[in-house]
Amino acid sequence: MSEHVENGSQDSQASQDSPGVPDEDVVELATKIFDLARRGETETLAAYVDAGVPANLTNDRGDTLVMLAAYHGHAEAVTALLARGAEADRANDRGQTPLAGAVFKGEEAVIRALLAGGADPNAGTPSAVDTARMFAKADLLELFGAK
Repeated sequence: MSEHVENGSQDSQASQDSPGVPDEDVVELATKIFDLARRGETETLAAYVDAGVPANLTNDRGDTLVMLAAYHGHAEAVTALLARGAEADRANDRGQTPLAGAVFKGEEAVIRALLAGGADPNAGTPSAVDTARMFAKADLLELFGAK
């Protein structure tokens, strides 16, 4: 399975004739896996990654499974994905990292899971530090070692 999958369905024959166009079954499976990350279904998500789904699978906006799990507040899913090789700082197409998204959403457990997994508070645009400053979250700035 490719690490990047477009959302939406594709014609099966067209995808066989056009290299780089995902098969409709692949798109359907990827959509299911992205939904597992959004819903925080950790065990099922981990089983798919253990079975060969790339831990850094991205959607058509560059959002990884970690980004989707983090943004939706699922610290356990974030931890499971990071333990399986997902990148904590992988930015989406807009330069946003999972940690900055967690700061924006106020997801403290996710923030701590990402930091434990090696996330850099200065990565991305805006970074988690910049986002904490934007929202005057002094406790997070202290946690990040920033002023």
